[in-house]
Amino acid sequence: MPRMSGLKIYFCGSMRAGRQDVDLYGVLVQKLQQFGEVLTPFVADKSITNLGSEHPGGEKGIHDRDVELLEACDVVVAEVTQPSLGVGYELGRAVAMNKPILCLYRPQEGKLLSGMIRGMDNGADLRAVDYKPEEVDPIFQSFLSQPCVKKA
Repeated sequence: MPRMSGLKIYFCGSMRAGRQDVDLYGVLVQKLQQFGEVLTPFVADKSITNLGSEHPGGEKGIHDRDVELLEACDVVVAEVTQPSLGVGYELGRAVAMNKPILCLYRPQEGKLLSGMIRGMDNGADLRAVDYKPEEVDPIFQSFLSQPCVKKA
């Protein structure tokens, strides 16, 4: 798959709410890199824990960096299976910035995706997709090749 020229991708996943999916985040970031530049590869960094702040600017530095990266991106891809206040905040900011958003959710027995995330799906530039990790390639291909996503 040729890399889409200039596409800037903001990937988000749980940090402080739990790092149990960090290996999956690594796989997703690697796959996304085939489509463009992932601005947030640190989400998949195993050395970042859910405790404290490894960012030299502390919590304000984390916030300001992430908002700046959100503003710079062309598209947001979020793994939302592990509920996270931070990811929810990032998604709300991205909606307000009119960014195309793809949310990936792995269905689990006895758990439902937030209605706010599921309900934002408009079938076009805002999507919430149930998936299995082995099914992600065609999902990325379909979403990231849409005209609304491609960098102008």
